[in-house]
Amino acid sequence: MLAYATTDRNGYRHYKSDPAICRDCPLLASCTSNAKAQRTIIRHAWADAKERTDANRLTAWGKAIYRRRKETVERSFADAKQLHGHRYARFRSLTKVACQCLIAAAAQNIKKIALCLCPKPKPARA
Repeated sequence: MLAYATTDRNGYRHYKSDPAICRDCPLLASCTSNAKAQRTIIRHAWADAKERTDANRLTAWGKAIYRRRKETVERSFADAKQLHGHRYARFRSLTKVACQCLIAAAAQNIKKIALCLCPKPKPARA
């Protein structure tokens, strides 16, 4: 069992072995190159969350949802870029650009609501 030592500025957690415990371990030669050296494992703070997300994404349900992503999320961003001015910022300052993005998102939502309220007519059968 490795004990937590510290977290560096880049978000990596350092876990170190206890030399007193490892001294008598038969697997010491496979863990470290030096008998007196400590074993150190470095793991990012978000690694656990990333593993849970990947495990969920690789299930059958996760794969089905991910396939629909291109039809929903990616299409929404493409529309925002092409039709609602997300290609260029029209204003300067973070607040004004955020307002531009919120107005564009509101316009997209209004269009989506209008399409839900007025479904497309079914084609006439001949």
